[in-house]
Amino acid sequence: MKTKRIAVGSFAVVLVIAAISVFAQVNRPYHDGTVWDIGFIRMKPGMDTAYLNYVAGQWKAEQEAQKKDGNILSYKVLSVEAHTPGEWNLMLMTEYKNLATMEANQDKSEAVAQKVIGNDEKQMQGYEDRSKIREVMGNRLAREIILEPKSR
Repeated sequence: MKTKRIAVGSFAVVLVIAAISVFAQVNRPYHDGTVWDIGFIRMKPGMDTAYLNYVAGQWKAEQEAQKKDGNILSYKVLSVEAHTPGEWNLMLMTEYKNLATMEANQDKSEAVAQKVIGNDEKQMQGYEDRSKIREVMGNRLAREIILEPKSR
């Protein structure tokens, strides 16, 4: 009887160990990619050129400086068709390696912005000036999903 208990107990331990090792080896057909900070902008009617001049000038200059400093990986601007008058029609996208890097580089990013754009007062004035030609509809963080198993 005692031998039977030991055998059953040993078998249960082996099953638990096997289950843990199988669980640790789950091979998903996808993995997390980079993180995108996406701004949804509605350019006011007739103000497309004025706002895109800002995007192609000061916004791009800051993005390039952030990229050169290693704070971001890339950036994109996407124009979309708005289906109603109150919808966003432009996406400003900034790519980061991951959330941890984005958060860890906040102070460095702020220093770059101060250098490229100016002090807080100048940045707030620019934001106020741009409010006449565009409306910020929202902001989202998105994570890219790579549809391939993660290489080990």
